[in-house]
Amino acid sequence: MKPVPHATSLRRAPVQRRSAERLTRILDACADLLDEVGYDDLSTRAVALRAGVPIGSVYRFFGNKRQMADALAQRNLERFTEQVTERLKSAGDGGWRSAMDAVLDEYLAMKRTAPGFSLVDFGNQIPVGARNSEPNHRVADRLTDLLSGYLDREPDDDLRRTFLIAVETADTLVHLAFRVAPEGDEKIIEEARELLRAYLARVLD
Repeated sequence: MKPVPHATSLRRAPVQRRSAERLTRILDACADLLDEVGYDDLSTRAVALRAGVPIGSVYRFFGNKRQMADALAQRNLERFTEQVTERLKSAGDGGWRSAMDAVLDEYLAMKRTAPGFSLVDFGNQIPVGARNSEPNHRVADRLTDLLSGYLDREPDDDLRRTFLIAVETADTLVHLAFRVAPEGDEKIIEEARELLRAYLARVLD
């Protein structure tokens, strides 16, 4: 599986366990504060206070709050991949339909429960409303590498394009569902699920 690089915003990767734990506390604090005060009112000083670390510890890893948000988005992608992998282990040999449900269900779970996720997602939400293609390309590449073996397919350009289209479609419709209802409008989510099934059936069956 092709590794996704560490967030380029990280000034220095933690080496010792204590340093890694401190970085985790900083990102946890960043996520909680994003939900509480939003991105505009987020500050590195507030993150340091919430995490219980000196401000210098924050600057050891990050030059500014945007770099923190980028690193949080990267961590979200790592956790998303881990959770999808676990779901697939328990799904058995359900083919691409089970895989698609695992991917979409885990994305919805993170939207509903992961602190800060509604703002940073996998990296396409800050500044609020800003959308660029890079995070979705990263997610599609990760899913291609993760699912190609499960689906017994070559991770070639055609499969990457298929997953990129699916990711872009799901991203747009899930964001719509959560704009309509705080927990995600179930009817829109089901329409998104059916649309994805119809598209993937044409390509993967």
